[in-house]
Formats: sequence, structure tokens, C-alpha cells
Amino acid sequence: MKLEIVPDYAELSRRAAEIVIAECRKRPQIVLGLATGATPIGMYRQLVQAYQRGRVSFLRATTFNLDEYYPIAPDHPHSFRRFMHQQLFDQVDLAAERIHFLRGTAADVERECSRYEAELEAVGGIDLQVLGIGENGHIGFNEPGTPFHLKTHKVALTEQTMRANARFFGSLADVPRHALTMGICSIMRSRKILLLASGEKKADALAAALLGPVTEAVPASVLQLHPDVTVIADKAAAQRLA
Repeated sequence: MKLEIVPDYAELSRRAAEIVIAECRKRPQIVLGLATGATPIGMYRQLVQAYQRGRVSFLRATTFNLDEYYPIAPDHPHSFRRFMHQQLFDQVDLAAERIHFLRGTAADVERECSRYEAELEAVGGIDLQVLGIGENGHIGFNEPGTPFHLKTHKVALTEQTMRANARFFGSLADVPRHALTMGICSIMRSRKILLLASGEKKADALAAALLGPVTEAVPASVLQLHPDVTVIADKAAAQRLA
């Protein structure tokens, strides 16, 4: 595991984008696993700027997003699909048919999760998976206690996760109580993983994930077992790693 501690969020975003750009240049047909939430927004802005300057192309890339709220329509103002189109997809040359998302309106959840796993397998898996980390140590929406062997599945969100995301919805009551997410098994099959952590609220979770035991109580701790992980943390998030 490689740890990079950077001064602030701006540098975290720049550095993360440079890693993605380098991987895209190395492998134009790259399969990217993408995360949502506040942390990667700066990275996506940097990627858009790099595309506009001719430094990177996503024309042959394929993307899979980590998760989606359930039940929620793709055009809902706070769906992760809409988030990704606003932050990245609509501003670069990524082909629509190469974008993969979990359907938050699927009537048959088990079938939907199996479909997603089959699509992941069909492209040979993820080359570079971008992750954030939740305040409770979750990756994707794999909450504490999630078995490490699970593939894509439906989860009940914890109160802590719902409260953390309420700022996007306006009120806690409006936050969906469930989500569909790639499982930890799915994430760990990625060839490379890039974990981003920003802000003091992530400090305890990051320290537990990197320095504590590997335990399902801290889902991100499983990354200690992956052969190729880069962690980029700003000083606020890294303050308990010394």
C-alpha cells in the first residue's frame, strides 16, 4: 500500500486526477470504477479540465459506478447517475454505451445485482477503482459488518451514513434508506485501487482502515490485503496516522 499525504483538498484532487490520467494514457481501453460523494468532485473537475486541454481522452474507456440509492430514478436530482453526468460524463468524450450503472428502480434487486456482476465480468473487471471512505469506514455503500465475500448487493444504510448524506437531500427524511452497491469482493478484484480521504471527519475512519486490524467492522480495512492500493489523504484526514 502506498500512502501520499498532501497539504489540502486542492492538491488531493490534482494528484488523484494525475493518477487517473496516467492510467488512461497507458491503457486507452481502461475500465474505471468511479465513486460519488463530495470527495471526488475536485478530481472530476481536474479531469474535465485535462480533457478540455487535450491531455486525456475517455473515448475508449468504460466506467462502472460503485453504487446507487434505492429506490431512486436515474433522473432524480440526487441520483448518483445524475451526479456523474453533471460532474464528468457530460463534459468529456466518454461514449454513452460504455457507462455502466446500477438501476435504482429495478423491480428485481437480485437480478439487477447479478446483471451488474455479469457486465463487470464481461469486460474483464476493473483496471482502476476510485474509492472514498465513509465516516464509519465504509467503501461503496458496504456498511460496517458487511461480509467481505459479498458481490454486488442491496444494503440498508446506517443512520450515520444517512445523516452524512442528508446535506445533499435537504433533510434526513428525504434520504433513501437503501442502496445497491458493488460488494467488497467486487471491489477487491480491481487491479488497482485509489482511495481518497479528505477532511477531519474522515481521520478516525482512515486510521482504523490503515492501522487497525482487518475486520468487517471497518470495511475499508480490507484494502490492507490488496496488492496495489494508493491512498491519497490531505493533512486533515491523515492527522491520526502518525
